[in-house]
Amino acid sequence: MNNKVSLTTQNRLIIFGLIISTILIVAIAIFAIFNIQKKLNEGYQNFGQVISKTLAIESVEITKNLPPDKIQDTLKAHSKSILKSNNDIVFIEFRDTNGKIIFSDKNDIQSDSNKPNIQVTSPMTAIGENNPIGSVTVGLSGNIVNQIKTTTRASLLFVFMMVWIVFAFVILINTYLITRELRILRNGVKNISTGNFGYKIEGQDVSVEVKELFDAFNDMSAKLHLYEEQNIEQLTLERNKLEAVLLSIANGVVVCDDDDKVVLVNNAAQKLLEVDETQLLNTQIQQYIDTSGNYCFKDKIEQFKDTPLEEIENKPIEFNIIVDERVIKSIISPMFTRNKDYVGYIIVLIDMTKEAEMEQMRAGFISNVSHELRTPVTVLRSYIDTLYNYGNEFDYDTQKEFIGTINQEIIRLNKMVNDILDFSRIEANAELEKEQNNISELIYDCVNQVNVLTKEHNLHITIDNTANPPEFMFNYDGIERALTNYLSNAIKYSPENGEIKVKLEYDANNKEITVTVTDNGCGIAPEHQKKIFDRFYRVENNTHTIKGTGLGLNLVKTTIEKHHNGRVFVHSEVGKGATFGFVLPVITVEEYSMK
Repeated sequence: MNNKVSLTTQNRLIIFGLIISTILIVAIAIFAIFNIQKKLNEGYQNFGQVISKTLAIESVEITKNLPPDKIQDTLKAHSKSILKSNNDIVFIEFRDTNGKIIFSDKNDIQSDSNKPNIQVTSPMTAIGENNPIGSVTVGLSGNIVNQIKTTTRASLLFVFMMVWIVFAFVILINTYLITRELRILRNGVKNISTGNFGYKIEGQDVSVEVKELFDAFNDMSAKLHLYEEQNIEQLTLERNKLEAVLLSIANGVVVCDDDDKVVLVNNAAQKLLEVDETQLLNTQIQQYIDTSGNYCFKDKIEQFKDTPLEEIENKPIEFNIIVDERVIKSIISPMFTRNKDYVGYIIVLIDMTKEAEMEQMRAGFISNVSHELRTPVTVLRSYIDTLYNYGNEFDYDTQKEFIGTINQEIIRLNKMVNDILDFSRIEANAELEKEQNNISELIYDCVNQVNVLTKEHNLHITIDNTANPPEFMFNYDGIERALTNYLSNAIKYSPENGEIKVKLEYDANNKEITVTVTDNGCGIAPEHQKKIFDRFYRVENNTHTIKGTGLGLNLVKTTIEKHHNGRVFVHSEVGKGATFGFVLPVITVEEYSMK
């Protein structure tokens, strides 16, 4: 690959400036040399003219009184002396008025030069006379002027070359200094662009203007650093708020970016999916495997990506996954910025286990209630139809037995209908009116109500009422119904000739009363004790299969906890009976009126 070096505008200007300055310096040098040479030539021409005139005058003077035969020798001797004294004179030639050569002599040193550079002729005229007696021609070689020209040209060229070198050096130094300052500034800008806010440029050995620029840059960098700190602090605060909100949400939240990588998972989601944060972060959520070994999110996320965002925004994808026998409802929704740019999606996880169980129990409740209602109705219809059609054929004891069975089924039917009605009324958040009542009297009333049932099973109920609490505010019918429910269950699950204990305790310090009902029946397993007060929940095992609606204990819990701010509890061991109880706060009339 060829590396192409591209010239910047600054480099082009520098080169262009050097070329222009070179052309100008060369042009000035040529012009100066040309003028100097011209002046030298003119001066040398004048020099030759002076020599020829001087020689003409001297020749006339030295030959003025000489005989004709001595003139030539005198001129020859004089010419020789002049030629010897000046090497630049090539020849001297004397002519008469007719132009005939009287005498001509050449310089021995210049004998090899036949072509003098300059020839100057002057008339030979005596002083005070106007008529010339001849002429003198002097030939000059021009060596001196040529040497001067060469020396001058060389000197000028040297001077101009040095000037050009100095000029170029100054330009280069100035360019270097400017580019150095620009490099420093570029380095500063580069640091700023990489996020190194607060970076400072040292402004030593720079011009005033550049120092002002550096100071402005440093001021800008300092402000950016301050802004960054404030902005980061604000962003960190906002992010912490967002994370705190997401982490504190009761439902599970999994945030994924556009590449399906998990960027945030809250504690609830970790608990629901039974994974640690490190196992999910920066991984693709499609790779998550449920307890059955299935990629439970993979197909739904592909469906999410194949669905237009406008449609998915209005109707998120909902589906259920199973993790460790828990039913988890999952909702996938797209995630956008304020500018409506798609950046990923959010998966909300909702534990629907209780709801699923409740739905299952509700279905079982409807089935049980239907069956329970059908049974007494069928029995009643059969017995009544038999009495109606064949009653006259039965004796008194048989008729009494039929009527007793009908009465028991009516009582059973009435209890089921009352449970359903009470459940509906209490669940409707109807406020139970409270009055000042005596809890001890209520206990005796409830025991008297179930005496008929205890006689049928040969059971004995004992009451421990030594606490003697004061009267306080509660709803008599609601607490009566709750205690009666406890007593009825104890009677149902107690063996023949068993004993049921009812105990009343009073805590004066905490201002609470506790009522417990203890039987010696079959007991309740620990796994059932956790759900025994849930609506529609019924214990079915090989030990006891007594039918019911599954609403009684839930009505007790709702009455005690929701309407009286108390609490319910159960203690039991399988085969050793069970103790059901409730705790009520003792609230006086004055305290109740202040609420």
